[in-house]
Amino acid sequence: MSHNHGHAHGHVEVPQGAAYQKQFAIGVALNVGFATVELVLGLLVGSLALVADAGHNLSDVLGLLLAWGASRLTLRKPTLRRTYGFRRATILASLLNAVILLVAMGGVAWEAVRRFGHPVEVPGGTIMLVAGIGVLINTATALMFVSGRHRDLNIKGAYLHMAADAGVSLGVVLAGLLVTLTGWSWLDPAISLAIVVIIVIGTWGLLRDSVDLLIDSVPRNVDPVAVSQFLKSLPGVQDVHDLHIWAMSTTEVALTAHLVKPDGGGDHFLNEVADELRHRFGIQHTTIQLEQGEPDEECPQVRDGCV
Repeated sequence: MSHNHGHAHGHVEVPQGAAYQKQFAIGVALNVGFATVELVLGLLVGSLALVADAGHNLSDVLGLLLAWGASRLTLRKPTLRRTYGFRRATILASLLNAVILLVAMGGVAWEAVRRFGHPVEVPGGTIMLVAGIGVLINTATALMFVSGRHRDLNIKGAYLHMAADAGVSLGVVLAGLLVTLTGWSWLDPAISLAIVVIIVIGTWGLLRDSVDLLIDSVPRNVDPVAVSQFLKSLPGVQDVHDLHIWAMSTTEVALTAHLVKPDGGGDHFLNEVADELRHRFGIQHTTIQLEQGEPDEECPQVRDGCV
């Protein structure tokens, strides 16, 4: 069987995270300062809601640092050993970000349940003031990442966590108001548990998507059926097999495929296919092998179960 191997790709965009270096720096500085103040005040006044919110903010700072560092690594050039460079560092950062958040929230939930049996009086006014400042800071930080949330899982993680923080801080303000009006100290751990639930729900999607990318699942923004149908619809293509679509990073998608095309094809055909895959599906790195479909030379990768 005659095999024509083609490798064609267009311009590979600079990773989204690389364009957000200033935003990462500002976001980290704002949240470190606020979370530190919130944690200290929460411990001084005995407010679990404040401590929970501070812990979440500090874990988000770590998440921002991980995402920031990973985005810097993506700028490093590939080597003979690391042929894709450090692009997958962004996926690892997203996974670590999700795990850290879930572990931190497990600790807060445990303490909240324990606090129900040993309620502590907390000053509602202080809670409302500090958490109100948190609403402003978290909203401002989230807005810095809003434009890139659809194209980069790292940026999406930063945006979702900051937006969630703003909402959670509103919940803490509510806790302070209700404690002040009713004197019910149990509302503090109750709202803390509500905070945990909100964060876990928001983080679960990030964890799921990060794991999917690590095991080379097709990214959620790419429809593999549509890609297969497009390739089969190309002029002269009789069959498509050994089709693989995976993420090189949180922003770059790669594809390899074997196309059965008896009349062959040259560089122009391969470049056109790569351009269409990039424009239609956001697949930046394409490698295609052309086969002429000779009956006595079946491709070994066409068999069921082959990877």
